[in-house]
Amino acid sequence: MSYTAELIAVGTELLLGNISNTDAQMLSQGLSALGINVYYHTVVGDNPDRLRAAVELARTRADILITTGGLGPTCDDLTKTVLAECFGKKLVFHAPSARRIEDYFRRLHPNRPMTDNNYQQAMLPEGCTVLDNDWGTAPGVAFEAEGIRVIMLPGPPRECKAMFTHRVIPYLKELADGVIVSRTLKLFGIGESSMEAQLREKMNAMTNPTLAPYAKEGECELRITAKAPDEGAAHALIDPVEADLKAHFGPLVYGVDIPNLERAVLDGLKAKGLTLGTAESCTGGLAAKRFTDLPGASAAFRGGIVSYATQVKHTVLGVPEALLDQYGAVSQPVARAMAEGARRVLGCDLALSFTGVAGPDPDERNNPVGLVFIALAAPEGTWVRQVNLSMGRERIRHIAASHGFDLARRYLNGLELK
Repeated sequence: MSYTAELIAVGTELLLGNISNTDAQMLSQGLSALGINVYYHTVVGDNPDRLRAAVELARTRADILITTGGLGPTCDDLTKTVLAECFGKKLVFHAPSARRIEDYFRRLHPNRPMTDNNYQQAMLPEGCTVLDNDWGTAPGVAFEAEGIRVIMLPGPPRECKAMFTHRVIPYLKELADGVIVSRTLKLFGIGESSMEAQLREKMNAMTNPTLAPYAKEGECELRITAKAPDEGAAHALIDPVEADLKAHFGPLVYGVDIPNLERAVLDGLKAKGLTLGTAESCTGGLAAKRFTDLPGASAAFRGGIVSYATQVKHTVLGVPEALLDQYGAVSQPVARAMAEGARRVLGCDLALSFTGVAGPDPDERNNPVGLVFIALAAPEGTWVRQVNLSMGRERIRHIAASHGFDLARRYLNGLELK
């Protein structure tokens, strides 16, 4: 059976914009990986009538209803009360949950007495599956009524994510007749619309496994999802689809079930025992930051130089003044000299450089916003890529850094550098 889910986030603070609804993003990603379609997101304030109306609508169009927030001890924490009323469930005191709440307060707040209103969190729908919360006080709840699976989770993102990972995923997997397995191919250098146009006929014809495209910041994903009696059989369904996609898109595929381009570069550097350095102008150190955000980056990263000023390009990286005068800082010759200078100064095997116009205005030579030159210096030579990006300063910087990582991973995998 194919399940559909609706997410209802409860909290006036979400509607006021005081906090972002990161729970919904995390849950949608997790449910998608399980092969469960999320068709609607709803946000409702701490108002019982409006929450009741949202629940009544959701139950007409979803098999699984997941709420976040409103499970705490205060008077505006009304999710359980409203959901229990909507599905004809009586709230009863759950003594084991009360003891867990007491133990939590003793451990974390030994000198602060627990107020009686915290016991409200132990009032749970009769006959429900209790989802123990080892990361906070409010237990989660799951029950089935009138053909609908209802799951209630706490709102704080740290608790919600842990509860979904360790409590909800096992619960949902038990609903499936067999297992659902997903595998994600990551691509760089192709837009979502182009990728989808090439695969539309194939995707429409597929039933098991299925294939779904996703757009990320400057890159794309293809998720293959299969359902089978066991994981081995599911992987056997996925394998030929993965092989076909890799053959079709070739070097545009930079990894499978890998978080990002910089991870692919770090893995390649470690495998070959090589080191990396950076020289950055328009990206302002972003490439170095993204790389050093990775655990284990110190094994391969020598350092980064933010040569924002033209004079720093000359005095630190050794870019000849004649090149700067003739071509300007935003140029192919300067990008090449920056990468070669960084490789020399940092003593690294590979060096990436970035010079361009991030905006909001053209530079003094009237180079347009979004023009960026990225260079890779290696023992065999230096390669430069010119890109013309758009859609704002931060996006230009982010995608420029990604182009640098793409150059590095292509070099490390013996692919054409262009």
